[in-house]
Amino acid sequence: MKESSELEIRQATIEDSKLLLDFITQLAIYEKMQDDVTANEELIRQSVFGEDSNVEAVIGYYNDQPVCFALYFYNYSTFKGKRGLYLEDLFVIPEMRGKGLGKKMLIHLAGIAKSKGCGRFEWSVLDWNEPAIKFYESLGAKLMNEWIITRLDEDGITQLADLRDSN
Repeated sequence: MKESSELEIRQATIEDSKLLLDFITQLAIYEKMQDDVTANEELIRQSVFGEDSNVEAVIGYYNDQPVCFALYFYNYSTFKGKRGLYLEDLFVIPEMRGKGLGKKMLIHLAGIAKSKGCGRFEWSVLDWNEPAIKFYESLGAKLMNEWIITRLDEDGITQLADLRDSN
């Protein structure tokens, strides 16, 4: 039987929607991006647990208290000819950092990626987050400095999609 002081990682369920939103909000505050959060509990229910969702989440419990979460989905590598696991977010509450919980979460996710035959396990890190960068490198992760993330927000998607009518 597992000691109560060990991290227990379990798959999130729809009943965890509020908890996931709480973690997302805490992460946004940490990343100084709280004004960007437009998610709400109902959107989490639909987007993470809806019928056509390809998003999954795990929650880490320490002494029966939720202390961390990871949200991920599967992408695809044309070069590898395999799907990959993309970690969208990983967050450990501040008072629990430095206990190896983030590493345990990454090990758990690597196990999922391995069991699913993924050719890659990828994630992004903010360039100012030196502690996270050093941590990821210590685990063998390689920074992909030659790649630049490109993004369209909802307005940009609409503007670009609207061009199809003018072509």
